[in-house]
Amino acid sequence: MTPAQLQVKLTELLALPQETEWAEFKHNNSDPHMVGECLSALSNSAALEGQPFGYIVWGIEDGTRNIVSTTFKPRSQKGAGNEDLEPWLNKLLAPRVDFRIFEFEANGLPVVMFQVQAANTEPVAFSGRRWVRVGSHKKPLAEHRERERQLWLLLSGPMQDWSAQICTGATLNDLDPNAIRFARQEYKNKQPALAAEVDGWEDTTFLNKAKVCINGQITRTAIILLGKNESEHYLSPGIARISWVLKDEHGIEKAYQHFGPPLILAVDQVFAKIRNLTYRYLPDASLFPTEITQYDPWVVRETLHNCIAHEDYPKGGKINVVETPTSLLFTNVGMFLPGTVEEVIVRDAPPEVYPNRFLAEAMVNLNMIDTIGSGIKRMFTRQRQRNFPMPDYDLGEKERVKVRLIGEVIDDKYTRMLMARTDLDLLDVIALDKVQKGTQISEDEFRSLKGKKLIEGRRPNLIVSAEIAAATETQAEYIKKRAFDKDHYKAMLAAYLKQFGEAKREDIDKLLLDKLSAALSDEQKENFVTNLLQEMRKEGTIHAEGTKRWATWRLT
Repeated sequence: MTPAQLQVKLTELLALPQETEWAEFKHNNSDPHMVGECLSALSNSAALEGQPFGYIVWGIEDGTRNIVSTTFKPRSQKGAGNEDLEPWLNKLLAPRVDFRIFEFEANGLPVVMFQVQAANTEPVAFSGRRWVRVGSHKKPLAEHRERERQLWLLLSGPMQDWSAQICTGATLNDLDPNAIRFARQEYKNKQPALAAEVDGWEDTTFLNKAKVCINGQITRTAIILLGKNESEHYLSPGIARISWVLKDEHGIEKAYQHFGPPLILAVDQVFAKIRNLTYRYLPDASLFPTEITQYDPWVVRETLHNCIAHEDYPKGGKINVVETPTSLLFTNVGMFLPGTVEEVIVRDAPPEVYPNRFLAEAMVNLNMIDTIGSGIKRMFTRQRQRNFPMPDYDLGEKERVKVRLIGEVIDDKYTRMLMARTDLDLLDVIALDKVQKGTQISEDEFRSLKGKKLIEGRRPNLIVSAEIAAATETQAEYIKKRAFDKDHYKAMLAAYLKQFGEAKREDIDKLLLDKLSAALSDEQKENFVTNLLQEMRKEGTIHAEGTKRWATWRLT
């Protein structure tokens, strides 16, 4: 921009409302990491707001918007490792996004302006982490899933899809013949009416029809699914790799193996490594088969296929499968764009956006993932039919998805009840499964289960209701966890004081603590006794001589 254009642009920016998500003002703060994070946030927010650029301006007082000058000198500023700031920022912004630096004077005072291009292929990250502006504040994009989904939807056109890009120099010789043969068979399984015709297609024709290649050109999707192992370099800096790790009951690693392209074949190779042992039920458990494998092969493959479809390949991460004696943990770098598992199950429809749309569509054509987007719901349904715990989705870690499959029944009587209660919908089963595992449930889940009298107690200390406890023969456990009415404990303490005349706090604790609900923590139990004493004192039933825990309590 010319000096005159810079003055006009500055005037426009200063006239903006106080909270603008694509413009930021600073005085002198020029920390290099802060600058990089701001460029990521402004680029992503500009895209969301429909602006071609985002701006950060130094020399402006943020609250008043007065021009106050700045000491920031971007041309002489250094990034980490004493590298010049501009190339250092360029190296850590991914994907590469154009930004320009302008140093000029306004009202005779030095001002610095950074102009950054709006994200146009995928959300922009700095040093591996994506940012966004929320009002006037910079926040991690992963903490604002609705904005994240909107941004991916906005940027998910076919020309911007990383997985659809052509691998320059790659040919059919870079693809694995065995993988192509396997892909042909799966394509015919998906499209049985075309089976005879498919057999007559040349490899190039087949790959174009299956939407793995584009006009005979090798895409990143083709390398991921069908490429030879030595062709992985075409994905650089991304990698396509699955690591299987075996750990014993103490968490000590016993074995591991890495699997690279072609991933269409690697999935079965990983599954072959998993020790899918036979799980045996008691003979009188009539609702269960006598023997069943720990893991449903379809559920394992579906989970792995989802990891492949949603992996954030440019970040250079890999898919991990960690096996323990009782569970499988799947992790992949990326994000769960629908937001929650419950949202997927309720909608039972394809996501509006995939981070790798071209790859996902190819996997649909090759019979790897479900075309109607109901794979996750089907996973939960199959686990319910097998009477096994529901898959655990952990979405708490930023830009990483974790799914755990449990290979044992946690409580066979409780699980048998779940399967016997056929009137419960899948969302209720999932919520009760969380209660069984001691996992927190949402407000909506709480209301639903409470309204159907399936649970008792106050969050977070929820238990199965008396009705269900009787159905599952767990009455003793229910009594341990149930809280008695306060009058019950007041009567116990009054009887003690009548018998012995007085009691110290330690005597009262010995009397009551082990009789309180097992669902309470030690701290919660002590607080309950403290509140009980104060309530009885206010009622005039008892009084204290002394202070705090050293007081002696007597009947009034």
